[in-house]
Amino acid sequence: MTSPAAIAKATPLRVVPPLEGVDLAGAERAAAEFLAALGLASSGATADTPRRMARAYAEMLTPRSFDLTTFPNDEYYDELVLARAIPVQSVCEHHMLPFLGVAHVGYLPGRRILGLSKLARVVELFARRPQVQERLTKQVADWLHAHLQPRGVGVVIEAEHLCMTVRGVRAGGAHTTTSSLLGTLREDPRSRAEFLALTTSSPATSGGRHG
Repeated sequence: MTSPAAIAKATPLRVVPPLEGVDLAGAERAAAEFLAALGLASSGATADTPRRMARAYAEMLTPRSFDLTTFPNDEYYDELVLARAIPVQSVCEHHMLPFLGVAHVGYLPGRRILGLSKLARVVELFARRPQVQERLTKQVADWLHAHLQPRGVGVVIEAEHLCMTVRGVRAGGAHTTTSSLLGTLREDPRSRAEFLALTTSSPATSGGRHG
């Protein structure tokens, strides 16, 4: 018989993003009509553009399923765990143009620790959908706080929005920074300062745990 301790060590949480079904054929037809309405009828070299558009947006808006693998904090590690410069690729919900950047995600462990690659998976889970950066930042922090139950969570996202750089004000190179801090990282000034300092310093070359 498997002991409760063994189950706690081995059982991951399967995270399956909510999928409402993707109609690629319908999206392709709509893309062709959209281009035609803009005076960009698909022909010659662009004959296959509607199909490529449909597949590209389906990929950008579909996060992958993953296992949220956690491990008992047997060593009682109580310092900050931080994954820096996690790639962020999302789509602005107002203009359906991409915004690209990086996320710095950290937490103060409680009873369990997390495979570092899963921090990137959680970012993707909420990024691969129409978004605003402020909501994305808070959703990642709230989700980790609820499922990992750490003593604190911090998320900082820095991104360039194409809806701002290629249209409108055309402010090329402008970046937006958002943050969400929960638990000890919000309430304790020293922990808060440490996290924010580490997310703005130069990356250090070091080893790490991956899972």
